[in-house]
Amino acid sequence: MTSTAVNIELGETIPPLTAHAVSVSLPTWKSNVGYEEGEDWVLGKMKTGYPRFFIHKSIQRFADAIIAKHGHVGEKAMLFPSHATAARCVAFVRSQVPDLDDSRIRILDLVPNPQRQRSHYSKFVSPHVSAVIYPQEHAGVAKQFWQHTGEGVSSRRAEYCHQAFSEGELEESEKLSDDARFCKGPKRYQKRSSIDDTAAKSTSLGADVQAKTNGDAESLDHNRYVEERFGRNLEVSFATDAKSAIRRRIAGTLTVDAELSTALQSAKDEERTRNVAGFSEDDVYLYPCGMNAIYNAHRCFLSVGSAQKSICYGFPYTDTLKIIQKFGPGAMFYGHGSSEELDEFERRLEGGERFLALFCEFPGNPLLKSPDLQRIRALADKYDFFVAVDETIGTMLNVNVLPYADVAVSSLTKIFSGDCNVMGGSAVLNPTSKHYQVLKRTWDKEYEDNYWAEDAIFLERNSRDFVLRIDRINENAEAICDLLRKHPRIKQVMYPKYSPTREFYDRCRTPKGGYGGLLSATFHSRDEAIVFFDNLDTAKGPSLGTNFTLSSPYVILAHYTELDWAASYGVDANLIRFSVGLEDTEELVGTFSRALAAIGGI
Repeated sequence: MTSTAVNIELGETIPPLTAHAVSVSLPTWKSNVGYEEGEDWVLGKMKTGYPRFFIHKSIQRFADAIIAKHGHVGEKAMLFPSHATAARCVAFVRSQVPDLDDSRIRILDLVPNPQRQRSHYSKFVSPHVSAVIYPQEHAGVAKQFWQHTGEGVSSRRAEYCHQAFSEGELEESEKLSDDARFCKGPKRYQKRSSIDDTAAKSTSLGADVQAKTNGDAESLDHNRYVEERFGRNLEVSFATDAKSAIRRRIAGTLTVDAELSTALQSAKDEERTRNVAGFSEDDVYLYPCGMNAIYNAHRCFLSVGSAQKSICYGFPYTDTLKIIQKFGPGAMFYGHGSSEELDEFERRLEGGERFLALFCEFPGNPLLKSPDLQRIRALADKYDFFVAVDETIGTMLNVNVLPYADVAVSSLTKIFSGDCNVMGGSAVLNPTSKHYQVLKRTWDKEYEDNYWAEDAIFLERNSRDFVLRIDRINENAEAICDLLRKHPRIKQVMYPKYSPTREFYDRCRTPKGGYGGLLSATFHSRDEAIVFFDNLDTAKGPSLGTNFTLSSPYVILAHYTELDWAASYGVDANLIRFSVGLEDTEELVGTFSRALAAIGGI
């Protein structure tokens, strides 16, 4: 049997020695508190962090290099994949700092200079980065935009583009003539980039993929990879094909462990897990991370709807609420996700109040409650508001929320990937929604494929056994849940199977679906929670959905500055969240049993 024993030092990447890991080891309760309080003994040891909260060191180095060449003393840079995303950051900073002089914040677009290319340059994807340069005293405001929206560059994009920048292959766009940018040089440079025309899209590869697509912003020549760069990922010859395979897995047309060639041979319009008439991969849009999918869904709703508040129903992951509060007319928060709150919401609607959209998670994080999607859908149809459902925790194989949503969003960083080494997100449109036509037109107009090619290659590889992993994770999570529920020192265990909202979960559960890999537990005292956590021999850090069990004092990390507010919605500061992995079930139960036994020493 495979041992679950884990000993990852404070600040080490999770997984260890992984350059682009999306989690970091915070192995004790004290280290989590120290992180939140900004203590040097924690921050000084951190090699990485969750990418939207901790700007990866490769991104920081690239930003510093840009300032050294193009900036001034007292300035900082924040990096984005396109001019459009950078412009949204500038607009946000100006909205938060209205007295900021326009000359003190600007966008620097860096694009390939074909006249300074390397001889083997055609083998790589074409890099481009847009830097927002701003006064360093407003770094906190710019960081808010980075965290909430997920619009920033990925660490792999920054690493690659930094090298190109250092070698003179990236130049300031304004210094290149139109001829140099678009018309001269190799064919690969004759395509207009997203900084010039966000609607420009290249076609996909292969006869079976050349029909209408929504994620092919880079041309054929730009998608070639070589073994020297990507090693064992060479089997994925084109990033466009990798993206197509990912969309097919999300669409449910590919439900078996398969290599890329198999994925591309599957029928595009075959319906399986989604069970929605007319649905295909063309309704799936990829984003750099899950929160970016939520942010862009909200942005698209605002572009076609009236200037009305949105609803956040149920206690959500923190940035979902922040997005609808800070980007638009504001939000109304129903944080308990109860039937009584839906009653109140319905009374408001009956009284003539109108809202743009309702956002919810299925189930919620970290309380694992499931909203009554059937009732929400009926209200949305009657009173004409959009519904966006985050299916990350339930996963698209355990639950099918699309029939009740106008848009289903998900973080592919989590269980879809499993390897904890790449970010990704998706938004899925429901073709049976009465809003589908207007949303489809809006997405096709507004969507910009900013998912970095190398990230797509890693995500495609990681997700090939997605279907096989779900069953094992469901089984392990139920075993841990049963163990914790029986123990007298555990105050409460939160899991969809044992939730008072199980009825709502079961309505959406797929025929072979389980109850997911995430559960939370609270203790009768803080001391008990600390002893249990410190003696639990699993990886400990932010994120979830990893192939290995990952534990976290979630409320301390997510709501440290607002613990009383969180408690008012039943989110206990002593809560520990467990993302259960693929370990041997018996050994995993033993690991949790030993941590429970340690409480007896108090």
